[in-house]
Amino acid sequence: MKTVTRIFEFPYYQQAHFPLDKAMVTKSNGEWEAVSTTQYLEQANAISRALLTLGVAAHTKIAMISMSNRTEWSIVDTGILQVGAQDVPIYPTISEEDYAYILNHSESEYCFVSCQEVLDKVRAVQNQVPSLKDIFSFDRIEGCRHWSELVEMGADASNQDAVEARKAAVKPEDLATLIHTSGTTGRPKGVMLSHNNIVSNVLGSKERVPFEYGSVALSFLPVCHIFERMILYLYQYCGISVYYAESLETISDNLKEVKPHVMTVVPRLLEKVYDRIIAKGADLTGLKKALFFWAVDIGLKFEPYAANGWWYEKKLGLARTLIFSKWKEGLGGNLNTMVSGSAALQTRLARVFGAAGIPVMEGYGLTETSPVISVNDQRNRGWKIGTVGRIIKDVEVKIASDGEILCKGPNVMMGYYKDPEKTAEVINSEGYFHTGDIGEIDADGFLRITDRKKEMFKTSGGKYVAPQLLENRMKQSRFIEQIMVVGEGEKLPAALIQPNFEFLFEWAKRHNLEFQNTEEAIANPKVLDRFKEEVEQANEHFAKWEKVKLFKLTPDVWSVDEGHLTPTMKLKRKIIKEKYIDLYNDIYNH
Repeated sequence: MKTVTRIFEFPYYQQAHFPLDKAMVTKSNGEWEAVSTTQYLEQANAISRALLTLGVAAHTKIAMISMSNRTEWSIVDTGILQVGAQDVPIYPTISEEDYAYILNHSESEYCFVSCQEVLDKVRAVQNQVPSLKDIFSFDRIEGCRHWSELVEMGADASNQDAVEARKAAVKPEDLATLIHTSGTTGRPKGVMLSHNNIVSNVLGSKERVPFEYGSVALSFLPVCHIFERMILYLYQYCGISVYYAESLETISDNLKEVKPHVMTVVPRLLEKVYDRIIAKGADLTGLKKALFFWAVDIGLKFEPYAANGWWYEKKLGLARTLIFSKWKEGLGGNLNTMVSGSAALQTRLARVFGAAGIPVMEGYGLTETSPVISVNDQRNRGWKIGTVGRIIKDVEVKIASDGEILCKGPNVMMGYYKDPEKTAEVINSEGYFHTGDIGEIDADGFLRITDRKKEMFKTSGGKYVAPQLLENRMKQSRFIEQIMVVGEGEKLPAALIQPNFEFLFEWAKRHNLEFQNTEEAIANPKVLDRFKEEVEQANEHFAKWEKVKLFKLTPDVWSVDEGHLTPTMKLKRKIIKEKYIDLYNDIYNH
């Protein structure tokens, strides 16, 4: 096989060019269990044969909802796509109401679930989804059909000819998957991505990543998100063994066990890793502590390609030997590339991890663009901190007169499912997709994102404020876990802040302050004074009208489960404002 034109061909390409003994590896009952490329394809074909036996027609929608990434997901994905059906991945943590909406909107006929928790949510809405015929589970659950039943049903290879005929009938421009964006507002929109949308993105991204055959990857970002899913296809295409992390909680242990060379990350994870490392450094004493923070200080000034000169590089070499080598060890020892997406990466994190010899290649894209538009590449001077890299092959970007980033290319979605009006709103007559992001392209061809167009707001004085820039600067404080800048139509910007309670309580202990709970902590005058200092320090970087003048602390932790954040850790601004409307009204004396 010379080229791949449809998604399900990736494992066949791997089989032809570099078959792996450990193509995909998942932990089960404390043991890592691997499937080879050959086993992967045998099981995927068995799934395809079983789906034909069940009477699954071309273009049938099949939902997939998994709490964790796992081998079964990839096998079933390939099995579905081979017969011309389309899968509908759903975020497991959304509400039952959204489950019902997406299952109905897509008219899904079958549903694969990972575990009891997801099954319970599907069962709770099953009678509201007339199209749903049956549910299969990846875990063994009493009273639910196990996915292995399909593998057994498809063991009889007599209808493989029918599978081959279905495969042959799938065109690159056909719909492959329906991904409902988690959405920071309103009902999820169904993004239609074709085989060619995703395949072109994999091939375009391949040129930007130093992935080598035989490397090991750790996968933990939700596979229902197009970023991780596209990367999984890219791993298959490059002959990389994929180990699926058990969960976010076990990621630290999994890194040490798997010792990956590459992984994808979101900025929120890197923030947490960095905070944990700094907290450990703060516990050191004497010379060890002085050396640790000397190295961090060196790291925060890092520039790629020895741009800081020979003396800096000498100091960096020493910092790497004495301090940063231990950071790398803590992440398994082999990690040499992290690819970051989904939100803006703070430049201090890009610098310090780059200095530590674990460079983070920040990229940019949206579900609607399959997803990559641009990405940094540490080779050939293709890495510039503070940017999202250069535009990938065959994709065209232009900046509109109002600064909005417009994108055109084979990666741009087919449209929103059953919604031609919304599609027409975002794809213009020339085929350019309106990203809703504001940015610029520098003289070297690097794209820089400056803000979300729809998140920018105007104060009552007519001045524009870009909240993301303020938020990213404020989050550099160890006291601030999450922050949302507000002030649309008000006389000045303000903020709702969720403290980093773990750090706050440690700080309080050192200052002989005692609190019974978080409510007591955020009402303490000394705490409020300390936060005021942090906010004022961050404000120094901004113009007078942009500065956050007032703020309120929230007593609870913002989370996906409580509805503050989308599954990719973006702020649900409308919902956060509604939750804390009393605090908001207090700020502005409404």
